This record gives sequence, C-alpha cells and structure tokens, in this order.
Amino acid sequence: AIPYFGKALVEWVWGGFAVDNATLNRFYAFHFVLPFILAAVSCLHILCLHQTGSNNPLGLNSNTDKIPFHWFYSVKDMLGFMVMLLLLMMVIMFFPYLLSEPDNFLPA
Repeated sequence: AIPYFGKALVEWVWGGFAVDNATLNRFYAFHFVLPFILAAVSCLHILCLHQTGSNNPLGLNSNTDKIPFHWFYSVKDMLGFMVMLLLLMMVIMFFPYLLSEPDNFLPA
C-alpha cells in the first residue's frame, strides 16, 4: 500500500514475513507501554505550558485575569469526585442488586 518501501516496512513491523508469536508479543508490549508514554508526554506538556504560559500573540500582560490553579481547580475536582462517590455509595447501599447478574437469582 505504501510505494517503494511498503513491503520492507511491513516486514520490519511484523519482525518477519508473517504475523508470528514475536509480532504479537511486540504489539502487546507496545499496547501496555503506550498509555504510560502518553501520560508522561501529557505531564511534560502541562509542565511546559505552566512554565511559559499559553500563546500570547498580542504580547499583552494578562496576569490580572488569571486565577491560581492549585486551590481553585483542586477543590473543584475533589468536590466532583466526592459527589460521584456519594452517588455510587447510595446506589450500592440502597439498591445492592441493581448491577448484579440476573442469573444469580435463579434457583439451583
């Protein structure tokens, strides 16, 4: 599908001429490691954005419009987490069989 180097690229990705156990192991390892790589890149991106600030093409100082991230958004996120945890606990305590398998109630 890719001219000139498509066949070589497929053989390099597969690790041979066909999909084999080594190919599956490589793809499984890639599938396992990729979320950690994405999390690290996201943290690096947020760190760089926090250090330099976002794009400011006009060059205006907008520090007066900013609010502190840590206390405002941290408390806001914790409040949302607590509300969702409370809703989950209410479902678990008041309707314990709501999410269970119906086959569990069939007589043996």
